[in-house]
Amino acid sequence: MRLAALRLLNRRDHAMAELSARLTGAGFAPAAVTAAVAALAGERLVDDGRYAEHFVAYHAARGHGPVLIAHRLREAGVARGVIATAVAEREPAWRRRCGEVRRRRFGASPPANWKERARQARFLTQRGFNADQVRAAVGSDQDGE
Repeated sequence: MRLAALRLLNRRDHAMAELSARLTGAGFAPAAVTAAVAALAGERLVDDGRYAEHFVAYHAARGHGPVLIAHRLREAGVARGVIATAVAEREPAWRRRCGEVRRRRFGASPPANWKERARQARFLTQRGFNADQVRAAVGSDQDGE
């Protein structure tokens, strides 16, 4: 079973829960899987903190926001504290990143009217950015319309 786990880890990093699920799905006994994953964690071959850091960096570079990234990490079985730490490390960059995603998708000029602002805000929200980050990227609605 250790060899099967190492083969999975050789392809890409996995969260502990994700690795356990894959090994259990491959037919290994749950008790043996738990012991094997714990041993690999002891050797730091599988580490949820490292996995979360890499996951956040990769998905942030692809234009995803912290809300979506945190959701996907929770789905992978990573603990909330680990997720919060990994996402918070990039906290100052999220607003800037949201603006970059908006400019890449819609161009450099700000939205001309309320309808366009709402369309861009929906896009950024679907990408996983929070309301403050979206508001900073599309501009406030105080301009009037």
